[in-house]
Amino acid sequence: MVPSKSGTILSQSYFSRPTLTVARSLVGKYLIRCIDGREIAGKIVEVEAYVGSQDRACHAAKGRTRRTEVMFGPAGVAYVYLIYGMYHCLNVVTEREEFPSAVLIRAIELNEELIDGPGRLCRALQIDRRLNRVDLTIGESLWFEDRGEVVGRGKVGVYPRIGVDYAGMWAKKLWRFRLSRITGPTRTGQTKK
Repeated sequence: MVPSKSGTILSQSYFSRPTLTVARSLVGKYLIRCIDGREIAGKIVEVEAYVGSQDRACHAAKGRTRRTEVMFGPAGVAYVYLIYGMYHCLNVVTEREEFPSAVLIRAIELNEELIDGPGRLCRALQIDRRLNRVDLTIGESLWFEDRGEVVGRGKVGVYPRIGVDYAGMWAKKLWRFRLSRITGPTRTGQTKK
């Protein structure tokens, strides 16, 4: 883990754009976590988009609940939840209020190592439900930065989302974006396509 370099913190207006635009543009940006005054920066290499209550793979497809309430709020806020009773997942809320959409952060490169999978990522950065609803645009405990790296269209692959087969035709949407060339070795010993 290396201290982060200065970058531009992504603003609420950045996240207020259409979810697919935000998702694609987050590949190559940095996720910054501040722990005990030390900044840890991971380059985002894979994300998934979840777009509105009509998207059967989106948590909001089942309506507004205590868990999904954050998705109906302002863009640029963290939506952190627990899956399988043991793994945390980090999302950033997107688009306009009352339109529940978010981008799941699936993988980062951290200190030249691939942290592949949303649960592993959250474990590596000590992200849990205490960070649910945190404003990710103010540069405090958790935020996103643009460090000026340009990732061309040909460098980002598009794929179906993972683990949402129950969503019917929505499972086939090419709403997962992954950097085509990832340089770091993976902790899992394999790379998902």
